[in-house]
Amino acid sequence: MWYSFSMKSKKSTNKPITIQSLIKWNKSMAVLHAVQAIAVIALSKAVTWPITTTFLSQDTLATEIAGKPILAMGTRTIFSVNLGYVVASFFIVSAIAHTIIATVYRKTYESDLKKGINKARWIEYGISASIMMVAIGLLSGISDLSTIVAIFALDLIMNLMGLAMELQNQGEKKVKWFTYKVGCLAGIVPWIIFAIYVTGSNVYGSGDIPTFVYFIFASLFILFNTFAINMYLQYKKIGKWSNYLYGERTYMILSLVAKSLLAWQVFSGTLRP
Repeated sequence: MWYSFSMKSKKSTNKPITIQSLIKWNKSMAVLHAVQAIAVIALSKAVTWPITTTFLSQDTLATEIAGKPILAMGTRTIFSVNLGYVVASFFIVSAIAHTIIATVYRKTYESDLKKGINKARWIEYGISASIMMVAIGLLSGISDLSTIVAIFALDLIMNLMGLAMELQNQGEKKVKWFTYKVGCLAGIVPWIIFAIYVTGSNVYGSGDIPTFVYFIFASLFILFNTFAINMYLQYKKIGKWSNYLYGERTYMILSLVAKSLLAWQVFSGTLRP
């Protein structure tokens, strides 16, 4: 009986990946992301994060002492964000994207997969992954709006370079890697910014960054890099990745794992009542 079950399991995992099966995967992913979005909103306590702007202003006291205008840096909180809503939002974006792909966008999606491209994926990642990076930035102690916009934009550019990579290599015999390299460069910069802020906190501040934040850095840095590895394997056509559909399904799994891991690490460290 055990042998029979083992053979059946092995057989099911070896089923060929088809476009029709990926439609089912998209429907499942939509549900899984939506359920987690609802769970985060329902279970999280309200934790607000200040968003600030830095500006030059005249230092009245220093100006009076020096007898000439002296400028100093000032900081003002312009609004606050609920961290739970930030976390839920990247689940919501993914749930909407997978729903659209499996329904109204289905014909285009199926047509694109046959060409070795998925435009919708990169647009969705451009939004959801960039929100994830903003969440990590907030946990790193980044509150300046300009820096947050830069982090969002750099991650968006990284994902658009993924789209450009697929567009550029349509019908090409030899793979062109320039856009891939630009995307990797854009993608690494936010992590450098996080490292600078964390180092500054440890060197110049109290260094009281919670341990769970370091686990987030390590786990999400590794996971984000697996997306680039997945694309590399696709274009090198190594092993199972010689089938573009295998890489497509891998993207879905990586996306769900990365979002879930970030969300529930943030929940357990900050949002848990």
